[in-house]
Amino acid sequence: MQALFSSMRVFLRLVWLLELLCVAVTAVNPSLNDDVLGLIVFKADIRDPKGKLASWNEDDESACGGSWVGVKCNPRSNRVVEVNLDGFSLSGRIGRGLQRLQFLRKLSLANNNLTGGINPNIARIDNLRVIDLSGNSLSGEVSEDVFRQCGSLRTVSLARNRFSGSIPSTLGACSALAAIDLSNNQFSGSVPSRVWSLSALRSLDLSDNLLEGEIPKGIEAMKNLRSVSVARNRLTGNVPYGFGSCLLLRSIDLGDNSFSGSIPGDFKELTLCGYISLRGNAFSGGVPQWIGEMRGLETLDLSNNGFTGQVPSSIGNLQSLKMLNFSGNGLTGSLPESMANCTKLLVLDVSRNSMSGWLPLWVFKSDLDKVLVSENVQSGSKKSPLFAMAELAVQSLQVLDLSHNAFSGEITSAVGGLSSLQVLNLANNSLGGPIPPAVGEPDFSSGAHALLNKDCELGRGGFGAVYQTVLRDGHSVAIKKLTVSSLVKSQEDFEREVKKLGKIRHQNLVELEGYYWTPSLQLLIYEYLSGGSLYKHLHEGSGGNFLSWNERFNVILGTAKALAHLHHSNIIHYNIKSTNVLLDSYGEPKVGDFGLARLLPMLDRYVLSSKIQSALGYMAPEFACKTVKITEKCDVYGFGVLVLEIVTGKRPVEYMEDDVVVLCDMVRGALEEGRVEECIDERLQGKFPAEEAIPVMKLGLICTSQVPSNRPDMGEVVNILELIRCPSEGQEELA
Repeated sequence: MQALFSSMRVFLRLVWLLELLCVAVTAVNPSLNDDVLGLIVFKADIRDPKGKLASWNEDDESACGGSWVGVKCNPRSNRVVEVNLDGFSLSGRIGRGLQRLQFLRKLSLANNNLTGGINPNIARIDNLRVIDLSGNSLSGEVSEDVFRQCGSLRTVSLARNRFSGSIPSTLGACSALAAIDLSNNQFSGSVPSRVWSLSALRSLDLSDNLLEGEIPKGIEAMKNLRSVSVARNRLTGNVPYGFGSCLLLRSIDLGDNSFSGSIPGDFKELTLCGYISLRGNAFSGGVPQWIGEMRGLETLDLSNNGFTGQVPSSIGNLQSLKMLNFSGNGLTGSLPESMANCTKLLVLDVSRNSMSGWLPLWVFKSDLDKVLVSENVQSGSKKSPLFAMAELAVQSLQVLDLSHNAFSGEITSAVGGLSSLQVLNLANNSLGGPIPPAVGEPDFSSGAHALLNKDCELGRGGFGAVYQTVLRDGHSVAIKKLTVSSLVKSQEDFEREVKKLGKIRHQNLVELEGYYWTPSLQLLIYEYLSGGSLYKHLHEGSGGNFLSWNERFNVILGTAKALAHLHHSNIIHYNIKSTNVLLDSYGEPKVGDFGLARLLPMLDRYVLSSKIQSALGYMAPEFACKTVKITEKCDVYGFGVLVLEIVTGKRPVEYMEDDVVVLCDMVRGALEEGRVEECIDERLQGKFPAEEAIPVMKLGLICTSQVPSNRPDMGEVVNILELIRCPSEGQEELA
């Protein structure tokens, strides 16, 4: 028995020595399969229904051989520095394996189906700069320990999950943070006060939660802040002074809370700010006269508050203004004549106030798309605003709502001069006379063919012509009449594919609202976008009416998000070009004509290239090579060309008198010669941030790489663009 115990002691000692030896080996050579082991352990905890991680092989000596999908390494240290698995349809829980990746700089698991909570040790990786877990189904409370050691952290996104409980107070100690996005969760309680004094922060999005309390004093410390949104929470109290010290602010969204008091006077210092929304609060007092000093404003939404008094005349100084919404307040008086200077104004909404008088003539001489003045009833009557329109030639007005007022007089035939009018609401007034026939319903008596007349044609492409029309309910739509040849012939096949496309929804995609099928006529019915095509804005604009840098960047980012969503849905666009990017009345981009290749009987590259031959300059080189598979990377190429087109204002291919200039080659040559700034659209007159414009052009060139595998995924493109807009150290990799 004693010999047995002695042998057991020897055995246990050998086991202990062996474990000690393993620890010693690991300490001497920490790179010994640490990255492989960590990633394989992580993979074991999740489900990968599409086999995206099939290339992760536990028998590999290193994860840095180039074959591991979604993994990037530092070529010098041969260690994993980035794990990007965006949109891989992964599910399961985030295990502890990632903690072994001690050189990891970026972790992005966005847009998957991951569940469970966050491991408290995830942010303790010494070199970690970017954590993006957005767009999953993660839940539970976020532990204080998650951000207890976060010295190197630059970007945190937990958006679009199901997190609850309080925001960890330790987040306010992450002094290097440049971007925080906790939007679309169920966080409750107050926002940690130290978050409001993070001096390096550029972007803060806490919207769509259940947050309470007040914004504390001290926000003037956030000198680098560009964008802040706390919309759709339960915040209360007065908004303190301090935002006016954040001179780089471009966007403020405090909408749909319970803020009260007046607008802080130091807002007037924010001359770069282009977007302010205070809608749906309890602000009171007058709209301040100093609002006219915020000359960069493009959107001003003060709707559904308690503002009183008259619209200040200084509004006329806001010459970049595109959308003005004062609806649902207690404003009185009439619109000031000075607003005739707001020549870029597209949407004006002053409905549900107590305003009086008639609409000034400048409303009908402007380029407004929508004018909403309904429900401004006061005692007495107003003269009809339509009395003096006989001499006007109004081309752009699409929606005119004068309902529930006290307008009187005759409806004159001059209303017929509103040649673009789609919706006219004169209900509940004291007006008389007939509505001119030019504004009535179109003639549907000839069936669907009556909709498709030449006068209503918006454009033509490889898949057919597009027409605008107004349905019986006054709803304006765009109808694509498909070219029947080469398309799916059976109604069953057509309906199956179209219904799939109809389920694709994204704020930057043109919505497919319906279809019509007969053997001889096939129609797709889309939402109508009043802003027209991006091509028109870039190449057919006149005078000073052209896109600003901020508008161009937003178009680029919105288009990238649309394509990323399509690719996540396993849809390749195949036909990216500026005529297929449309703008709504607010200037937001929407990508159209997506998925039409699904209507071809087979994805034959000859038939496909003939359908998109009008996209000269956008077509990826693999279309000409039979041995190269056509993937979503062809969209990335077209997007890269589009980016260069937007930044330079030049077409992808320019035909000169004795030469042909290819845009990609021109920009690439200018970059090599160190004069890339000369390529930026001269109409901007130098009014652009070089720290954004130049990286955007470099990104465009990377997307137009001749080798498909060298082009980034669209999810990566979105991340890069967001880093360019709100830089962090992650931008070093782009440089």
